[in-house]
Amino acid sequence: MPTITTKDGAKIYYKDWGSGQPIVFHHGWPLCADDWDAQMLFFVHQGFRVVAHDRRGHGRSSQIDSGHDMNHYALDVAAVTEHLGLSDAVHIGHSTGGGEAAAYVARYGKGRVDKLVMIGAVPPVMVKSASNPEGTPIEVFDDFRAHLAANRAQFYLDVASGPFYGFNRDGAKVSQGMIENWWRQGMMGSALAHYHGIKAFSETDFTEDLKKIEVPTLVMHGDDDQVVPINASAIKSAEIIKNATLKVYKGYSHGMATTHADEINNDILEFIQS
Repeated sequence: MPTITTKDGAKIYYKDWGSGQPIVFHHGWPLCADDWDAQMLFFVHQGFRVVAHDRRGHGRSSQIDSGHDMNHYALDVAAVTEHLGLSDAVHIGHSTGGGEAAAYVARYGKGRVDKLVMIGAVPPVMVKSASNPEGTPIEVFDDFRAHLAANRAQFYLDVASGPFYGFNRDGAKVSQGMIENWWRQGMMGSALAHYHGIKAFSETDFTEDLKKIEVPTLVMHGDDDQVVPINASAIKSAEIIKNATLKVYKGYSHGMATTHADEINNDILEFIQS
């Protein structure tokens, strides 16, 4: 399997298909590069070079016991992009991956990045505080950690079959395949990495990173996202990023890039080509 080894010893697995302008995909928690199958297949057939990595401790990357924070996540992306010699790249991040992509673009992407797409992304900051009253209470994330430690397998089934894809909504068309694929990806990774990753995606404040982003940015979010509520995330991010366009999808869930892949893919393609 293609991997690189970071300076602190993490082995990062990546996929690299096709040729042309590169698109780099950043997956959500606790998944892996496979969550981008629908996008990678679409864009490679549109003539792009598509790259996706498994975050440290996730998927096929090594189950290293350290560095499960946004600083290391962004550094790992920098290592992959440098190894592959990527320039003029479009970076697309979902959920936690949206934060990772924003951090990479702000800190290491100057001269290498053409555009940024954030889908259901966690920035500016998820956790509720006096300065972020629209955020999610810390008790919710404490509950995530408790359920993960007690019975990770059941917890992941509950997330995939419920709020992630909106399958808990009346009239939802449930896909058992999506549920099982989400569970498969989650269970491939390290329980320790996933446990510490909750703090990384919920408590990291990306505000200063967002202020530094200068490339055209498309912020995509479903207004029925039960995992990353839109009012605490996309609405604020689109106001902070200098050159951002906000696109809101009525009734769509956190996992809309999978449940509505055709629409999302075409909207991203239009943005890239604009």
